Amino acid sequence: METIKAVFFKPDPAAQMRKCNSLIRSNTRKLDRDISQLRALDAKTKQYIVAASKRAHRNPSQAAQAAKDNRTFARELIRIRKQSARLTTSKAQLESVRMQVNEAFAVRKIEGGLRQSAGIMKDVNSLIRLPELSGTMHQLSMELVKAGIIEEMIDSTLPEDQMLEGEEEEADAEVDKVLQEILQGRLEKVEALKPETKLEEPALEEEFEDQEETLAQMRGRLEALKS
Repeated sequence: METIKAVFFKPDPAAQMRKCNSLIRSNTRKLDRDISQLRALDAKTKQYIVAASKRAHRNPSQAAQAAKDNRTFARELIRIRKQSARLTTSKAQLESVRMQVNEAFAVRKIEGGLRQSAGIMKDVNSLIRLPELSGTMHQLSMELVKAGIIEEMIDSTLPEDQMLEGEEEEADAEVDKVLQEILQGRLEKVEALKPETKLEEPALEEEFEDQEETLAQMRGRLEALKS
């Protein structure tokens, strides 16, 4: 029935607006879920850094390894925070698209015609490059083209490695800053928590013997949020 209507009648502006808003809400929920997962990873990584510091205080012979582990965790934390910032910016862009789309349809209702928006075109083109939203943003762009709000999308993809160029290896200064942020003022507390006996040592060793696996899982989660 909808196909037959599309042949003989122009698209219903109200229906077009509802569909566009539905796609925008879907993308917003996706971003909210991803940002929430990144916040959980951020908190967990902080715990690993503090725990490694505790381990070094409990067993000075492991100080060098703990320092190495902490720098590795700090680099992962920097990557997590950059990804979170990227998604937060994208959410703001998506909200801008929503307001501009609704404004465009409101103008159409008043003036009887749509004016193409370069602002929406720019934001949609930026969001469509984001791996997390690529699929549904393509759908949204198609609906906006049908509605006459934007022109046909061109050059809408950008290789992910180009987007993330230079972000894989974090500068030592940035790593130092993160470690200072997390451990500053806590070293005394860590020392105060140092056990008087060695009863906890076996459990402590067991806790950290699978750190490589932990890092692999963290990286896997971060990569999954990008795919």
